[in-house]
Amino acid sequence: MRRRWCTNASEVVVGSGGEGGATVVLAHGYGVSQASWDKVLPSISKASKVLLFDWDFNARADDGEEEEADTAAARYTFGRFADDLIALMDEREVRGAVFVGHSMSAMVGCIAAARRPDLFAHLVLLCASPRYIDSEEEGYVGGFDEASIHAMLGAMESDFQGWVKGFVPNAAGGTAVEERIERSFRAMDPAVALGVARMIFLGDQREALDNVSTPCTVVQVRHDFAAPPIVAEYMQQRITRAGTDVAVEIVESVGHFPQLMASTRVADILDGVLLRLRGEGGHDAAGAPMPPPADKEVDGGAIDIMM
Repeated sequence: MRRRWCTNASEVVVGSGGEGGATVVLAHGYGVSQASWDKVLPSISKASKVLLFDWDFNARADDGEEEEADTAAARYTFGRFADDLIALMDEREVRGAVFVGHSMSAMVGCIAAARRPDLFAHLVLLCASPRYIDSEEEGYVGGFDEASIHAMLGAMESDFQGWVKGFVPNAAGGTAVEERIERSFRAMDPAVALGVARMIFLGDQREALDNVSTPCTVVQVRHDFAAPPIVAEYMQQRITRAGTDVAVEIVESVGHFPQLMASTRVADILDGVLLRLRGEGGHDAAGAPMPPPADKEVDGGAIDIMM
């Protein structure tokens, strides 16, 4: 029995959403925890409740499982994270949710929504990227060349704590949150952190965008070194090509954590999504009729982690 990656799930009743407000599922990104939503949570006034959870970045191999390359590739996949998200939402009987996925969780949400569209009414994709490595022959700009990604992963493997010290200032975008984010990154198990980082930074989830039928809002930070606004434009074009409604919101801030650096703006965007859903008579959290589950074969599977 494989170990699940989601832990510490909790439900919070918030604001004045009351009857008719959707459930909001907040999924944090790489290196942080559900505490990264603390500044946004009090401002989500049009939700009925919020489901919070942690991705367990300290989950070691199950008893008897050896961490060889092929085993690690099977453990660290977007598809596996998506399956755990689906299982959590089924356990909590959440349907028609507004899913907010930060960073790696954005693509986890896209894959989960393609597999089980009944669970999701809207996807808010915050600082998302389906592919971090540029592809000149395809005209795709992800923001990094392959050599720099491998150099980063090598630095993580040789000196994880030193890598954190250099990486976090760029990711944080401001000294006000830098110490908090650094503490969270340092708390990760280095082996797990490296495995998940390989999944994220070497992976290519662009094809998953073709299967997203849930309306989306892509939220990107103007000055985010990890996921520049051009990635949001690519995501909008590709998801729209599949016939799905997509809006793009640009946050005038810096860094990869707008829920901490520009929390009011992020909360306003989310409240706008919730308000539109209520106006459209969207799915409510109390159990409005839903279409039957529609399991789909969507990839998000293993990648080559050899360096």
